[in-house]
This record gives sequence, C-alpha cells and structure tokens, in this order.
Amino acid sequence: MIQPPPEPHRIAVLALPGVLLLDLGIPVQTFGPDPHYRVTVCTDPSAGPVLADGVGLAAPAGPEALLDADTVVVPGYQDPEAPVPGTVLAALRAAHARGARLVSICTGAFTLAATGLLDGRPATTHWRDAAALQRRYPRIDVRPNLLFVDDGDILTSAGVTAGVDLCLHIVRRDHGAAAANARARALVAPPQRPGGQAQFVERLRPDACGDELAAVRAWMLGNLASRQSVDDLARRAHMSRRTFIRRFQQETASSPMAWLTAARLDWARELLETTPTPVEQVARLSGLGSPAAFRAAFHRHIGTSPTEYRATFRA
Repeated sequence: MIQPPPEPHRIAVLALPGVLLLDLGIPVQTFGPDPHYRVTVCTDPSAGPVLADGVGLAAPAGPEALLDADTVVVPGYQDPEAPVPGTVLAALRAAHARGARLVSICTGAFTLAATGLLDGRPATTHWRDAAALQRRYPRIDVRPNLLFVDDGDILTSAGVTAGVDLCLHIVRRDHGAAAANARARALVAPPQRPGGQAQFVERLRPDACGDELAAVRAWMLGNLASRQSVDDLARRAHMSRRTFIRRFQQETASSPMAWLTAARLDWARELLETTPTPVEQVARLSGLGSPAAFRAAFHRHIGTSPTEYRATFRA
C-alpha cells in the first residue's frame, strides 16, 4: 500500500506593525519554496494596521493561522518598545503550550519576551537592542554576542543575515544538511554559520560617559601596539592604581585592560577588513601579542578566526 506523502510543516509568520521587510522576507524566502513547509503570513487586526517602511501590508491570514501552526516566526519590527496586544501574546502562549516551535528574528525577541516564555532561558536579538531587552526583561539570559540561540522549542536570532542563518539551521535540524545546503544555494547564502559565532558589531570598545580620563584613553588608542599596564596608565593619569581603576570603571563600565583589549580587537578588525596586512603583522600592530595569542583572543571574542573574518568582509 502506497503511503500518502507527509503533510508539510505549517509555518505562520506573524507580521506586527512596523515589521522590517527584510526580516519578514527571510522566513518566506527560506521556507516558502521548500516542499517540506507551508508558509502563511498573518497579522492581528487588534495590533493595528501593518506598515513596513511606509508600505501597507495586507496579509492573507489573521491570528487564526497561529492556532494550527507547527512553527510561529516573529520577524523584527521598528519599535521593540511598542506594546504587543494581549491577543497576540495569548495566541503565542497557546501555540507554545500545544507544542508549536517559536522563532524570532531580530527585535521579534521582544514579543516572545513579553509572553514570559523566555524567562530563565537564553535568547539573543540585534546587538543594538540587547541591552534594552535585558533591562526590560531581566529574567532572560540575554546572549548579545551570538548569531542565534537554539533552545529547543524556542529559537531567537540577531538581525537580518543571522535570521537567514537561523532559518537554514532549522531546515538542517528538520531535514538534514542536504536540504539546508540546497536552500542556501538558492539564497546565495553561506550554508552554515554556527550560532555561537559572534555578531559583527560596529565596535567592541564601549563608549565613555565621562571625560576625566579622556586624555588617557586617547593615549591608549594612539599606542595600541605598545605595552600598557594599569600602573603605567595610573601614573599617566596622576592617580593611584585603585583610584584609576575605579574612575575608569565609572566612565566606561569596563576595566582598563578589558577596554584596551576591545580597542585592540577593533583596530585588528579594521586592518583585516580594509588592508591586506598579513595576520602576523596585524597581531603586532594591534598589540594583541604573538600570532597564536592574537588568534586565540580573536576567536574568544569574535567567535571566528582572523582569516575567516577577513574572508567574510574582504569578499
């Protein structure tokens, strides 16, 4: 007896007001052409009209699409601080309770957070919004440096390209590497970037909120290749070591050596992105030590090797 083909996995993509068009397109383009999935874009009228970059969006389905979805994807939207209607939150909780998988892209994590389902669990979002997510929902274990987090039945990702990574990861998890590679080729995307790879933030070095030590920090930035110690920097600031560390922490929310390491990594990334300088020389110019020490520090903070990082950005 010939068995009928299995029913496609039902995916509901929930578009909220201010949805980001790129984020909305990621699950539609990744799962839509795949015969293993059936994708429906839905909205909730109680949330108001859905505008995306000034363009009105008329979705083919309403919130009833969440009732029988196997996976619900919440793309990012422009104002993560905007309140989410109770009907949306209730529908997401009900979907999760009956076994649906919940997925967010970028600021869509704020909607999942508002359901309370992320409490006590790891999650990520776009690095620009990670601090706000942690501040607003302190019970979440926010992982700001990760591309995506797979916590089983709830998965979250950073912005845009990390959303592609997560969707391809889901295809791989559901149907294997061959299926994921086929979709990656169709999207002209890397077939696999591990979720543990760091987001490519603009700058690792934290901003300063005071200027008492501005001259010292400027000297540090101008002498990244030179040996720098806390004692030397404290003498340059005409302070005791203890006072210098305390003031530095107050102005940067970072220790002097952590701030210096972040600055050196920022300079190393710029050299890797914009110049053909050999990796060994980048290690020396950035002050991060021997090539081996440089590669270890780079992988620890960025989640990839200097060579792979250069290949990504120089390409």
